[in-house]
Amino acid sequence: MRFHTSNQPYLKYLKKINFVGLKSFFFISSLLYFCIYFFINIDQISFDINLERQGINLSLSFLFCILSIYLNAYAWKYIVKWFGKEFKSNNLVSFYVLTNILKYVPGGIWHFVERFNFIKKISNPQIALYSTLIEPYFMLSGSFLLASLGLIFSPLYFFLIVPLLFINKKFIYLILNLIGFLKGKVIKVLGLSNLNDQFEERINIISFFPTRALLLEIGFVLSKFIGFYICLNTFYVNNNLNIIFLLVIFSLAWSLGLVIPAAPGGVGVFEACLLLFVGKSIPQNIILVSLIYFRVISTSADLLLSFPFLIRKLLKRI
Repeated sequence: MRFHTSNQPYLKYLKKINFVGLKSFFFISSLLYFCIYFFINIDQISFDINLERQGINLSLSFLFCILSIYLNAYAWKYIVKWFGKEFKSNNLVSFYVLTNILKYVPGGIWHFVERFNFIKKISNPQIALYSTLIEPYFMLSGSFLLASLGLIFSPLYFFLIVPLLFINKKFIYLILNLIGFLKGKVIKVLGLSNLNDQFEERINIISFFPTRALLLEIGFVLSKFIGFYICLNTFYVNNNLNIIFLLVIFSLAWSLGLVIPAAPGGVGVFEACLLLFVGKSIPQNIILVSLIYFRVISTSADLLLSFPFLIRKLLKRI
């Protein structure tokens, strides 16, 4: 079944929306919101830590962030495999890990560009493009599935499983067309055109549902959450919050950071959203310190694993 852009009336309405302006506005508003709360509570915030007592917790948080990156990389490998490209080695995983730091580069597309070029060399442009662009959709679906555990609080959370329903062989081309439209900036940078008319002939989806890839993406979000939860418990010893509640608001905040490309790596958006969702359940100075430490830890994990890639890029320019 084909889903051409010209036959989709709703895409005509989407084209009239200034997504770039909306995303930039949301990003700047999130940063301002976080900064306001930070300066309001600055006299109660302390970044001092006892390495002997708290160092182990922060190290565990770092290790779970490392694990999350590898789970994400393996998920991408199985997405590419689902599109019909088999790999006998883990070069794909290694390259994903090495280029993960590029998501923090302004523009939010350069990790896509590097991964597209890598796949294109050993496959075809269609598999390279769509396996790269759709991977965030898998992350979003996995994150929303975890957030749907909020059903125990409200039936409205049921609607968060909707994105998951479209990850199957029957509807995937609709999602690919939509993502291709929304990620037009990426396609423009890559210099690609007329892919919508031929990608079905170049992609051979091997099963109805990509179970392994989705489970790995769920594991990725869970590992991130565990890293954050350990970091929070480092500074909030009397934490008696419902862990399901924390997982739900973490997944929602992380998802919003993901879908706002104007925020490199979700910086600012994730923090502001989690701060908003958690409300008064956690003292503001505690959640602010926990969020800042977690951001430093997760970014450090990306930087450590991407260091060889950055050095190689730097040497090429010398």
